[in-house]
Amino acid sequence: MSIMKAITAAIAAATISFTALPAAADETLASRLSTIIGQERSALSMVPEYQLDLLTSLPAGNEDDVTAEAQLIYSRDFLADQPSADGGAQWECLAEALYFEARGETVRGMFAVGEVILNRVDSNNYPDTLCNVINQGTGRKYGCQFTYTCDGKAEVIAEPQSWERVGKVARILVDGVPRALTGGATHYHTKAVNPSWAQRYPRTATIGSHHFYRQPVRTASN
Repeated sequence: MSIMKAITAAIAAATISFTALPAAADETLASRLSTIIGQERSALSMVPEYQLDLLTSLPAGNEDDVTAEAQLIYSRDFLADQPSADGGAQWECLAEALYFEARGETVRGMFAVGEVILNRVDSNNYPDTLCNVINQGTGRKYGCQFTYTCDGKAEVIAEPQSWERVGKVARILVDGVPRALTGGATHYHTKAVNPSWAQRYPRTATIGSHHFYRQPVRTASN
């Protein structure tokens, strides 16, 4: 039985016990308890099941660099078990970026690239939506932030399985999973290049074929 089904069953049982109170019991209390339980049931029904699994899973005993919750998410088997994902424009922008920037990476590598994009959304130095971050500078020579948006090639999704995989990763990231891989990175590049800014930014992680960096915080003195 899944976590969601188990919780739903427990709530249903509790609802029956409260609604079966003796006639002499406080009807107002019974009504309020039933209302609260109904609200909890409604709230739980909107929580993705993988998040409930994370909340109820026991921590592993030998985690090194990320939490037990993150290790569960970064498993290929876990990702394969998730239902096909979809969403609105922001989800689609993120899924597209992951497809063209990281579809050949490991699950951790895909999540790491996604973290950078989301970290930029949270930063005052960049636009405040996924689509605007990803498309920032598109159309300006040497001005695009993500190579695939200005390489002159049409963005064609030619690998359905890869698209399904990155779509799941994008869905989990958009739903708010903790970003445990890149230490707040806002930049990355492949190991095949060495951009000038990489000499000035602290490197926070190396995952797969990418190095990750955090943009230094500017102060009044620099």
